[in-house]
Amino acid sequence: MGQVDVTQVSAGLFITGVIFILLVGSFLSLGVLRFFQLRKRQGGVYLGLSAASFVAMVLIVNTWFA
Repeated sequence: MGQVDVTQVSAGLFITGVIFILLVGSFLSLGVLRFFQLRKRQGGVYLGLSAASFVAMVLIVNTWFA
């Protein structure tokens, strides 16, 4: 297996990615959990927040780290 060179990744990009991945993952898992608990409104809100967080991550990374 080959190695991946991550020396070109800045600390700011790494921290931004980690924060948004945790945010998107948390909202996504909470949304799925709420749907299984038959709380459809809360589940939809959490899934919407997950999608909005993903869009915000893409916009921020494209704007400041491109």
